[in-house]
Amino acid sequence: MKKLTVFTPTYNRAYCLGDLYRSLCCQSSTDFLWLVIDDGSTDNTKSLIEEWREAGTIEIKYIYKENGGMHTAHNLAYDNIDTQLNICIDSDDQMTNDAVALINAFWDKNKADQYAGILGLDIYKDGRIVSTKKLPENIAAGKYYTLAGKYGLQGDIKFVYVTEIIKKYMPYPVFEGEIFTPLGYKYLLVDHDYDMLFLNEPLCIVDYRTDGNSHNLIKQYFRNPQGFLEERKVRMSKSYTLGERFKNTVHFVTGQLILKKYQFWSDSTNKPLTLLAMPAGLLYYFYLQYKLKYDRTRKFQRVS
Repeated sequence: MKKLTVFTPTYNRAYCLGDLYRSLCCQSSTDFLWLVIDDGSTDNTKSLIEEWREAGTIEIKYIYKENGGMHTAHNLAYDNIDTQLNICIDSDDQMTNDAVALINAFWDKNKADQYAGILGLDIYKDGRIVSTKKLPENIAAGKYYTLAGKYGLQGDIKFVYVTEIIKKYMPYPVFEGEIFTPLGYKYLLVDHDYDMLFLNEPLCIVDYRTDGNSHNLIKQYFRNPQGFLEERKVRMSKSYTLGERFKNTVHFVTGQLILKKYQFWSDSTNKPLTLLAMPAGLLYYFYLQYKLKYDRTRKFQRVS
């Protein structure tokens, strides 16, 4: 059995999926398989994957599902991963040539029961790291959600998880009519129980595209309020600093207003902060309404 699963949720990304495939074919180690979760694509994704599977350069497993959003693709991926380790590489990203070899060797050398996996670096195509700085050089391991407060590290980095551990946690919640729940929902739960090893090497080359989730957050907020609300409820009770807990409580209040639930008290996971956050949550709700209307107006004017 392979040691690592590289899994990729994808939706209508046939136009760029080949870059990821070629980066996997160039890996210095073949001790991995590629699991593609097709989240209801209507383009030629399936035929591309079939062509690559027939080529036999790398081991590929392909699963098609009805469109439900990235978090549902993650749920299905975890249900079908049986390798020791797993890493998610998005459909518009690539792996560095030695990523698989680095991950497997580093885990074999440093693995222990208190570690849920490895944190590595994301880089841009020009070689610059995506995060504001590297992982702490003089510390072997720690918790992802303390990196910003303790070390000033912000921005995306790459997660490699022990499959047995990540599977212990509940799947991402799924809500009818919504297609997005922030992935941090599960990462923070793992973070509370385990540390992550620090690997100061680039594992992934990222390419942030305008059709990605990171470029449409305000729209996502209004289209998927229940998914965001569930993640905020976890963060407002489990974030490590008072500032982070308060910020997410503000978002919790805003989310309740978007849903018109108004169950601030009964649904809260941090009741004292909820009381304090109500004025700010109300103001932020009105700000988002204005921003959404403003963005729509600008888009209409450009089209006209």
